Amino acid sequence: MSKKNTNKKSKRRRSGRKRWRQLSFGGKIWRFLWVTFLAVWGFTIFQVLFCAIFNPPLTPLMVKRFFQQVKDPDRVVRFERDFVPIDEISPNLVNAVVVSEDGLYMYHHGFDIRQMKMAYVEGKKGRRHRGGSTISQQTAKNCFLTHKHSMVRKGVEAYYTSLIELVWGKKRIMECYLNIIEFGDGIYGCEAASQHYFGHSASKLTKREAALLAVCLPTPLKSNPGRPSGYLSRQASTIQGRMNSYGRINLDAKREDLTPRYVKMMEEENLWDFFWWLLTDGESLNKKTKR
Repeated sequence: MSKKNTNKKSKRRRSGRKRWRQLSFGGKIWRFLWVTFLAVWGFTIFQVLFCAIFNPPLTPLMVKRFFQQVKDPDRVVRFERDFVPIDEISPNLVNAVVVSEDGLYMYHHGFDIRQMKMAYVEGKKGRRHRGGSTISQQTAKNCFLTHKHSMVRKGVEAYYTSLIELVWGKKRIMECYLNIIEFGDGIYGCEAASQHYFGHSASKLTKREAALLAVCLPTPLKSNPGRPSGYLSRQASTIQGRMNSYGRINLDAKREDLTPRYVKMMEEENLWDFFWWLLTDGESLNKKTKR
């Protein structure tokens, strides 16, 4: 019986090699590209499904920072990280990062098109760079990609963002985001940051401490929430005030439970509308800025 199975397998291998030899050069290239595409696509699906259940062991940024620290004699080689479930993270921090980084987090499907347009326009006009990325986009970038600025990376980021919005949902995205985001040189995740700067767990973060952590996110290597500068302190006070008026974020909220006005606003445009805008209005803006 085993000999018959062996013979069948060898025949299939010979038949496969024969079909490969019969292919034209163009056919071989096309077959190679198609198989490569399927393999890469399958790997990305595996990544997203794996991280939907398990916490990512490392991220590209963590690896990059480690080698930067090793090469720089003036920097301490530090790696502080401690994953905690979302239920063990203070709601104050969830509120703070939403208010600071992505006010319409619960309403969009991964992309805030209005913010993306404003960021693009300000960037082309040479003004202070506005961050147009949502928390979902930042999570996709930090979890799966490098921080290299390129259109290709932004395109792949959009793909991963759509995937995690579809597979993970808002609660898991927020949980992963708060556990991998950089809060200092070699300090990753809210638990490590809370212990490092304030000496207690993330579950005990006050509104003030949460606001201080949130405002350091754009420049984590230059900010110290434990010893905030005057500017950082003022920014935190602004975030605190907005937190009080914003209310508590319910990560389990269903779409029908949200404010209809903002739901409608987010559904007026999608990512394809943004691409079309880039090709039309965005292109005309490029021509004006070059003059």
